[in-house]
Amino acid sequence: MEKLISKDFDLLQNDRSEENLLRWRKAVGTIVKNRRRRFRYVADLEKRSENKERIRKLSERIRVSILAYSAALRFIDGLHPEALKEPSGPREEDLDADIQNGLPEEARVAGFQIHPDKLAPIVATYDIKTLIKLKGVEGLSKKLHVTLDEGVKSSDVPVRQNVFGSNHYTEKPSKSFWMFVWEALHDLTLIILMVCAVVSIGVGLATEGWPKGMYDGLGIILSILLVVMVTAISDYRQSLQFKELDKEKKKIFVQVIRDGIRQKVSIYDLVVGDVVHLSIGDQVPADGIFISGYNLLIDQSSLTGESVPVYIYEKRPFLLAGSKVQDGSGKMLVTTVGMRTEWGKLMETLSEEGEDETPLQVKLNGVATIIGKIGLAFAVTTFLVLTVRFLVEKGLHQEFTKWTSGDALTLLNYFATAVTIIVVAVPEGLPLAVTLSLAFAMKKLMNDKALVRHLSACETMGSATTICTDKTGTLTTNHMVVNKIWICGEVKEVEASGQRATLDPVISENVISILLQGIFNNTGSEVVKNKDGKNSILGTPTESAILEFGLLLGGDFDNERRSCKLLKVEPFNSEKKKMSVLLSLPDGKVRAFCKGASEIILKMCDKMIGTNGETLHLSEELVRDTMNVINGFAGEALRTLCLAFKDMDDGFQENNIPDSGYTLIIIVGIKDPVRPGVKKAVKTCLAAGITVRMVTGDNVNTAKAIAEECGILLDDDLAIEGPDFRHKSSDQMSQIIPKIKVMARSSPTDKHVLVKNLRGMKEVVAVTGDGTNDAPALHEADIGFAMGIAGTEVAKESADVIVLDDNFATIVNVARWGRSVYINIQKFVQFQLTVNIVALMINFISACVSGSAPLTAVQLLWVNLIMDTLGALALATEPPHEGLMKRPPVLSTESFITRTMWRNIIGQSIYQLAVLLVLNFVGKKLLGLSGSDATAVLNTFIFNTFVFCQVFNEINSRDIEKINIFRGMFGNWTFTGIIAATVIFQVIIVEFLGTFASTVPLNWQLWLLSVVLGAVSLLIAVVLKCIPVNEKTKAQHDGYEPLPSGPDLA
Repeated sequence: MEKLISKDFDLLQNDRSEENLLRWRKAVGTIVKNRRRRFRYVADLEKRSENKERIRKLSERIRVSILAYSAALRFIDGLHPEALKEPSGPREEDLDADIQNGLPEEARVAGFQIHPDKLAPIVATYDIKTLIKLKGVEGLSKKLHVTLDEGVKSSDVPVRQNVFGSNHYTEKPSKSFWMFVWEALHDLTLIILMVCAVVSIGVGLATEGWPKGMYDGLGIILSILLVVMVTAISDYRQSLQFKELDKEKKKIFVQVIRDGIRQKVSIYDLVVGDVVHLSIGDQVPADGIFISGYNLLIDQSSLTGESVPVYIYEKRPFLLAGSKVQDGSGKMLVTTVGMRTEWGKLMETLSEEGEDETPLQVKLNGVATIIGKIGLAFAVTTFLVLTVRFLVEKGLHQEFTKWTSGDALTLLNYFATAVTIIVVAVPEGLPLAVTLSLAFAMKKLMNDKALVRHLSACETMGSATTICTDKTGTLTTNHMVVNKIWICGEVKEVEASGQRATLDPVISENVISILLQGIFNNTGSEVVKNKDGKNSILGTPTESAILEFGLLLGGDFDNERRSCKLLKVEPFNSEKKKMSVLLSLPDGKVRAFCKGASEIILKMCDKMIGTNGETLHLSEELVRDTMNVINGFAGEALRTLCLAFKDMDDGFQENNIPDSGYTLIIIVGIKDPVRPGVKKAVKTCLAAGITVRMVTGDNVNTAKAIAEECGILLDDDLAIEGPDFRHKSSDQMSQIIPKIKVMARSSPTDKHVLVKNLRGMKEVVAVTGDGTNDAPALHEADIGFAMGIAGTEVAKESADVIVLDDNFATIVNVARWGRSVYINIQKFVQFQLTVNIVALMINFISACVSGSAPLTAVQLLWVNLIMDTLGALALATEPPHEGLMKRPPVLSTESFITRTMWRNIIGQSIYQLAVLLVLNFVGKKLLGLSGSDATAVLNTFIFNTFVFCQVFNEINSRDIEKINIFRGMFGNWTFTGIIAATVIFQVIIVEFLGTFASTVPLNWQLWLLSVVLGAVSLLIAVVLKCIPVNEKTKAQHDGYEPLPSGPDLA
């Protein structure tokens, strides 16, 4: 069948151009019963086009503002400083009157001296002149009744939200349940059936009178209402799941100063006047003004389209919501929030775009289109055969000129049956089953600490063949403590109780003073007092471990920071692998401190500090001994860092921090234990045919020790350092990449190159990342995982999945669910195709041979409900089992409908057709039926048997290959509940709703026989699964062996 599907339905994971998305929509054509429902969970390309135009206009507006700002800046630079400091009185009074004009009374009482509408344009239009007139950020903070040191008072937050607005964006309102009912009623075939039902009632009342003439038409209407209600309930519940997941996606926290305390708050709780701390990887949460910071580099491409980042400093202080911190750190004063910002207006429209459809959704749209065309052909043929036979019979009886309302009713019933065949034949639920299964998997994964941001990620992860994972925080716990140190030539163990007493006899006070200076000043983290007055460390786990060590040595963070003045800061990033600061000491001297990767810092040093604070020359022998210490620490799986300092001469250049001539102070060995369960998770990956590679910035020996402990690095595997890897040629890379299991001292560029090469080898690559610089690798990968705890907002935005607990085992769980989604859809497709084939063939053959269809419109609508909505709920929401991770990944080139599935479909279809056709043609004789109601009893029995065949085949479909299809069935309440509901409702239809469904009550013997004939399909399934099927095996690319396969791996 898949050979019949147009190439237009081939959508690659990383190739979703607008042209490709439009192409498959056109390929679907008119074979769609309900366009609103079929295309509900696909991207709205019209909205997307509108948004592109809106972004273009916004970019242009911001560009104009920047040009005007640059001109104003040049003008201001040309003025005398005194002219800027002392604006004339009347002008200042005019400005005050202008900015306070129309200010609400509530705002005046609260102490605010600027109207929200006057405040917003200052940042939006880069209005530097007004900012200078307001006396800069300090003057503006006074107008907003806030101090830059203390921040906003918590008690003022509600008032600020009332006056200046909350930091929320307008979103499209959620659809109500009745909207889903309305959309379900847009099914074209159901509309035609409703018209048929109304006409049937009219003709029936005219010929048979009240109430008998209503039954056929009313039966169809009631069946349609049942189908619509069940469909709407399923779709509505699905929409609620997506809404809940959307809420989780938007949970972003920032660091602010409130009540004088630095604390975390949700971006949605930000108010005008908040002082926000920004660091690498943060997204600017609102419009604001720069207060202070170091090397603050901002990427505004999401707003302006310009790829070149800009530095933010006192003369260029404007920060726009939605831009991202690429480097450095800083503080900003929030001036505009929510829908008053340009980003807020943009987010309002972006929320209406919808999400790109997944490759499996598109492929199943292709399958549904092919089946729909076949079903349409069968429906038309069935109607023509029935009509022609009817006309021939009228001609033979010489009644061609005599037409009654009964004849019209007969033809109408034929037409209704044909339309109902289309209802059954067009599997509208196929593509929607993917969405249902993915929504179910995403909800379960949310409970298991994985937030899936894009639907396709869960699906693609099921095909992943390799995972490139970080070490710190993913394979390890990220709970870091300083375990060992090397100082003044001696190695010492560090105990949690502190080390000051142990260091004192050997090391002078001068050395400890320099060490504490370096620890507390050369850091991007802070020691703050919480509400209980206790010390709390805010920052990365590595920085926190070093600060904790400094506190154990008896250091005082606040005293050290107050006694020295920071002149310049070069924050840590994963390219440089170091952080440097320039300090002005209390005695007026200038000292540089440097901290980072051991080998890098050691190369910058030519001296080391002695026990009394004297400097000793680092001879080659001492360098060798120091490297042995570093490798010794690394061999114990400790993360090593070096701290060094350099006293600057009088002739130093103020803006340059040196990169040589340092004096080594200390080597720190930080312990970060392997997470419990990681070794088992890696073993699970290997059994599932997924290669795990560790990519880390750590020392190669530390990386190897951790990789061996996790089971990643085995005997014949290769561990390589980033610098060695990046200097290889393309041919050399392609030869060694299959063997690489550990890449140490890697840069984000190395990770990106590795991922690109792996994808070039036809691998499906999953990558983890937590830093801003990981964004390219996350984009390049088939599936990007960002860390929820250690990850930056930039990394999270670039990722497909956010691992909320930063645990590698969670990533493996996503792979398990991804495989479950794929296999669940295969189960559903197998079940639905079997029902399709049997329903089409039984009505078609009966029409051709006997001139009547045994299954009426009402009965076919019930069968459609069983196989479509209820079937999807039952089979597409099966939880994963361990067997899924004992088989190789499914390659994207493999057929979705496998030979094994065709074996099961054809086998079950042959059995069901044989039973139903025998009953249809010789059923009266076999069952000994006679009397006036014999035909009605037989047709009811055929309908009942057909339904029970589907009930047992639904159970069969729980496992495509395994014989034991009952495993886990009774633990799955959704599945057992749907099976039970189907059986109960079938009893009600047959025994009590015969007037509407054209059935008659059956005796217990016929009920038992129906169940037995249906249950035989379980035995048929056992026989079918014993028939060997040779699936086509795909050739593996160079460097990889094909994985074992067989029934035991199913």
